[in-house]
Amino acid sequence: MIFLKNSFPLWQLIGFGATSLGGTLLHFLYEWTGENAFAALISGVNESTWEHMKLLFFPTFIFALIQSRYFKDLGNFWCIKFVGIVTGLILIPVIFYTYNGAFGKSPDWLNISIFFICAAIVYITETRLYNKNFSCKRPTAAFIGICLIGVAFIVFTFHTPQIPLFQDPITRLYGI
Repeated sequence: MIFLKNSFPLWQLIGFGATSLGGTLLHFLYEWTGENAFAALISGVNESTWEHMKLLFFPTFIFALIQSRYFKDLGNFWCIKFVGIVTGLILIPVIFYTYNGAFGKSPDWLNISIFFICAAIVYITETRLYNKNFSCKRPTAAFIGICLIGVAFIVFTFHTPQIPLFQDPITRLYGI
């Protein structure tokens, strides 16, 4: 694993693969576990845009935790990850609602593509920030911010705001 220590771009490529695979598995985990409440913490519980954002967040964050062990000397690591994760999370609803607003209901293949495109953008954004030696004054605040996003995903799965972002377009229900 020493060859990985100094290869941020290679780590990012692995991260994209891990996030893509992890997000795909998390899409089905809740159903596969018989709607287990513990699985609901990190997996999608319905087809809402919010739950699809969760599919991007948790694999990306878990991968970042693993990756951070190898880049602990990189003072801006968590700031880079914060910007990448937030970028991906913002783009999922922006792309989805823009397309649907312009063209009507989007086909399933496009919805699936949005997830993979946003995952790629997360890792491309992070790699560009890394290559530009992105300045970071508060890496601890960035890490706390990422953790708070994770808490929001968990809380809003069980206590869901009644707004369209959280509504399952198939069942018209919110959360679990």
